[in-house]
Amino acid sequence: MYALLIIIILLLVGFVLLNVMAYRHAYAMLHFTDSVTRTQKPESLSVAHKARVLFTGINIPRPSNDVSPSDMGLECETHRYQSTDGIELEAWYIPTKDSKGLVLLFHGYSAAKSSLLTTAKTLHHSGYSTFLVDFRGSGGSDGNYTTIGYREADDVVSSFNFARTLLPDKPLILYGQSMGGAAILRAISAKGVSPDALIIEAVFDRMLSTVKARFSAMGIPSFPSAHLLTYWGSRQMDFSGLKHNPVNYARSVNFPTLILHGKEDPRATVEQAQNIFNHLDCSKKLVLFDNVGHNSCHDADPDKWKQAVEDFCGF
Repeated sequence: MYALLIIIILLLVGFVLLNVMAYRHAYAMLHFTDSVTRTQKPESLSVAHKARVLFTGINIPRPSNDVSPSDMGLECETHRYQSTDGIELEAWYIPTKDSKGLVLLFHGYSAAKSSLLTTAKTLHHSGYSTFLVDFRGSGGSDGNYTTIGYREADDVVSSFNFARTLLPDKPLILYGQSMGGAAILRAISAKGVSPDALIIEAVFDRMLSTVKARFSAMGIPSFPSAHLLTYWGSRQMDFSGLKHNPVNYARSVNFPTLILHGKEDPRATVEQAQNIFNHLDCSKKLVLFDNVGHNSCHDADPDKWKQAVEDFCGF
């Protein structure tokens, strides 16, 4: 009886410790810090560092813009406006003479709008004006947190409405990388945003799927850790991570859609991209990039990217 009691106590203590670690990890993933040192990717960590990260959580400095449009020879206007819930956002508008349309670009997790400048430059040279947005918590926008695309959907809504006034008679295309794509899909499904076309890149199908992928990258079983992290992140930020699923949002898309995805993406697998693609009920195309992970398809293979987008947009 005494031995059984000891086992029960140890199990309870282990369960409490697991929840404490999950809570800390969730907080660290959703809140940016003032530090300049970022935790390396899980695949790059030593065994000792992985063990330390398991107890302390990751460290993600607040994303900043390390280059500007002028650094790339692009003239731009900086705009500030409020998201639908009052957070002030910052965006760069890069106009093009005799523009064929306007492309709104939304960055991924722990990034800022400058990460999309090379993509914007290619679009600019192809005759499209671009509007690059800093999500809440990143770059020139207010805040220091992220919800992996959930509340960022509000930022998509306000950016869409603001950008409509810049070129009201031209086609408007939404472009989102990773979290940016998830935010766009939620804005379409839950907020009624309706662009003329959509391009999404490296997007996860379910919140839980991308959390599981991070534990897999650490070489750690994802159950129950991923479920606990998703639960505590949801409680901290007051939304349901288990219901934050782009694959379900995709059912609401009813305009032409292009999905770009790296075949070697460990964060959002090809199977996840195919899952989203299968749930789209619209004109659609999926283009896969060889030897590309969870990074920019444009930067990895600019020629293939340009051809895919040319075929889709017709510029």
